[in-house]
Amino acid sequence: MSDIRTAAELDQEAAVRRSLEDYYRDGKPPWDSGVTPPELVDLVEGPGALTPGHVLELGCGTGTNAVYLARHGWRVAAVDLVDRAVRQARKKADAAGVDVTVLCGDATRLDEVGVLGPYDLFFDLSCYCGIPPHRRDAYAAGLTTRAAPGAQLLMFGYGPEAFDDPISGVTADELRAKFAGWQLADVTPGTNPVPTFWFTLHRTSAAA
Repeated sequence: MSDIRTAAELDQEAAVRRSLEDYYRDGKPPWDSGVTPPELVDLVEGPGALTPGHVLELGCGTGTNAVYLARHGWRVAAVDLVDRAVRQARKKADAAGVDVTVLCGDATRLDEVGVLGPYDLFFDLSCYCGIPPHRRDAYAAGLTTRAAPGAQLLMFGYGPEAFDDPISGVTADELRAKFAGWQLADVTPGTNPVPTFWFTLHRTSAAA
């Protein structure tokens, strides 16, 4: 896959990084509430809960959900683009006494981050929906090559209508198109004041 980018694409990536760094510098990232969402709790503890295995969290923030997963028997690797968030996540894991591998890197360039897989579960709390469009194929490919047979992806995302910019947001149709070899098994609207969704995808076959 070519990684040659136009000036506009480089500008988009830089703008996303600056925005994320600003959120963590100000201490107010809206997606990092410090509370594990009930959708993930249900997947881990509810009826039909998954058997703990290997999980990769994309855009882990300060580590709330990575720590939660580790406490419930999962072997956790977590990635975030922002160094400040990664440092906080490592401290949170240490304080909780759990083993979480937290790495600083780009969720669309997992080969550079050093997460090998295979993973039984991927968790994404509003990471993909903020990725510039030209990097989204690479995100999907990175997860696909690291997915164990039958792997599951639980993703929370904002709808495109939630933002005024041309980059952010995600739709079910986009995920169906991007994730070859996966089945979009469920789309559940979120409870936020703007359009949000919980997407569940299952790895079904080798991508074409």
